[in-house]
Amino acid sequence: MADRHTRITFLIKILNLFHSKNSLFHLFIFLIGLPIGFICSFYLQSFCTVVQASILSVFHSLSLASSPPLLPHADNLSSLTPPQPLQPNEKTPMMHNMSDEELVKSVMEVSTTTTTSYKVAFMFLTPGPLPLSPLWELFFKGHEGLFSIYVHPHPSYNDTFPQDSVFYGTRITSQPVYWGDISMIDAERRMLANALLDPLNQRFVLLSDSCIPLFNFTTTYNYLVNSNLSYIASFDDKRKSGRGRYNPQMAPNITIQDWRKGSQWFEVNRDLALAIVADQNYYSLFKEYCHPPCYNDEHYLSTLVNILYGRLNSNRTITYVDWSIVGPHPRKFGGGEITKDLLNSVRFGSTECVYNDNTTPMCVLFARKFAPSTLNPLLTFSSLLFGTNN
Repeated sequence: MADRHTRITFLIKILNLFHSKNSLFHLFIFLIGLPIGFICSFYLQSFCTVVQASILSVFHSLSLASSPPLLPHADNLSSLTPPQPLQPNEKTPMMHNMSDEELVKSVMEVSTTTTTSYKVAFMFLTPGPLPLSPLWELFFKGHEGLFSIYVHPHPSYNDTFPQDSVFYGTRITSQPVYWGDISMIDAERRMLANALLDPLNQRFVLLSDSCIPLFNFTTTYNYLVNSNLSYIASFDDKRKSGRGRYNPQMAPNITIQDWRKGSQWFEVNRDLALAIVADQNYYSLFKEYCHPPCYNDEHYLSTLVNILYGRLNSNRTITYVDWSIVGPHPRKFGGGEITKDLLNSVRFGSTECVYNDNTTPMCVLFARKFAPSTLNPLLTFSSLLFGTNN
């Protein structure tokens, strides 16, 4: 009865308000205030969502800080045993109807995990088939539960992987990609966002259809999961092919001193992957002002991490490529070139680099560009690459 009396009293006051001398004025204030209230409520909800995502990222960083100590040396990685495979978990289907914007929103709602058994996401950006997939099958064999695979082909391409392949069902919802276009960055961010939907994915590797692994899975897994930095090549190239591509209209957010160049093929941890897919400010500048001869895939990530996340990055790539030939594209290896000496020179021929504050000759884990004709020779040398167990 008390509630009913309160409601009646409230209605009477409202009626008296509109029958008063200032009824039109009050009605005007009421009609103006109602939409303002809805708008404020909407933006308050959006603000809370952003705050929640930030809090989740902080908790994720704290959980990583409490993980086991990082490995001091890279030389003994192959002798370590990765964690036991994880049980399959429910996750968003690879093929879905979400737009890129909806995909990023879903990523921000993913809860972090406290498990120490992390997965590495292998993301293959390809126009169609993966001709070197049998070599990758050997690489992944026996390590189910410790990796995820994401394949981004042209939308018109039809898959042919059998059900017993590790690549079966790994295709994601894709869009056309054009060389030198912002669509290349869109594809990279799309692959990262799809991989971030799985909270167990903690390291993310971008690969192409011409990439090969240079070491066995255990060595590769330990190198990545125990690294305290990400691997995005980023350097100040003062030549025409570097600073010469900078557009002054990007200033003041991006200056010529901020401008960096690097390889498209990267590897990042989860924190940096989240930052890349969430970025809008720098992405919009590149989309508007970076057009050939400015190539987004050679400058966007390199510049972004240089400005905002330099302390998280090693400034080097872990994907080998041969630029000894003059031209817009690197050397492509054919079947007749695959020898033991070539593979060993690629695996250990780099100058020493830094890994977790220690120098090591093991600077690359993957290599490209290898033609389809290299498959059989590479399978012949699989014991060299992966060990006798393969």
